[in-house]
Amino acid sequence: MSSETIPVGAQRDRRTIPGALEFGVAVSAVEGGTVVQVRGDLDCYTAPQLRNVLLELADGPRRVIVDVGGSNFIDSTGLGVLVGGLKRLRQQGGDMVLRAPSPSTTRLFEVTGMTRLFEIA
Repeated sequence: MSSETIPVGAQRDRRTIPGALEFGVAVSAVEGGTVVQVRGDLDCYTAPQLRNVLLELADGPRRVIVDVGGSNFIDSTGLGVLVGGLKRLRQQGGDMVLRAPSPSTTRLFEVTGMTRLFEIA
């Protein structure tokens, strides 16, 4: 087993972690809103990418559909980004829908009470 020394305050580059999935966010316009498709783990390393996309959309479409079908893992940072995005959209008179969650992600949403906040399709 190898050991790696990481300086205090430095973050490990997620791409060097064995088994880490590639992460991506794709945005497409659909009638009645915008779809944001998430692929890969939504965690403390990748959540800033989704946050940036949601911030860009906050003043635009009134309905944002976040397709999380390509993600099997969401940590607390990812949940925070989703809730923050929902809050910003609702302040602007919009809404956010979570689409196609995996069984594990659905369970996470149930346990954390997110099913009461979001429409899940």
